[in-house]
Amino acid sequence: MTDVAYHPAAQPAAEPEPRRKRLALVASKGTLDQAYPPLILASTAVSMGWEAGIYFTFYGLDILHQDRFKKLKVASLANPAGPIQLPNLLGAVPGATAAATRVMRKWMKDSRMPEISEFIEMTRELGVRFFACSTTMGVMGIKESDLIEGCDIAGAAAFLDYAAEADVQLFV
Repeated sequence: MTDVAYHPAAQPAAEPEPRRKRLALVASKGTLDQAYPPLILASTAVSMGWEAGIYFTFYGLDILHQDRFKKLKVASLANPAGPIQLPNLLGAVPGATAAATRVMRKWMKDSRMPEISEFIEMTRELGVRFFACSTTMGVMGIKESDLIEGCDIAGAAAFLDYAAEADVQLFV
């Protein structure tokens, strides 16, 4: 039998750090009431130690548009769960969308929810990745300079690669 000398460098290798969970969201709607869910889900995920990315496509791209995100509205027409319950005919009356939007903003303020501009800033600071759909940008004539700071421009294939590694994928 041979004696084995102890050598400090001969310590067992450290366990590799476990892979963080990942959330991949697709946001395709650009109304005030539809801007909150992806931001809430993504900020919650990163607060839990996950990675999170949101792919903004079609009208969801308005959430990243530096002029449009401040003017998001809630439609009262054909929105049976909206903040103002109106028959569809009355939802077409001028001012109905503005009234529904005011009610939604008040609900959010009364619930101490941040405004969309604050929520965007907060989620970016937390490390949520914002992917702007390059195809939608081309179709809708949106330039990179139209978007808020810190967005990744990505085609569907690039986002699908990101989403393929996600533990949770949601279309909201």
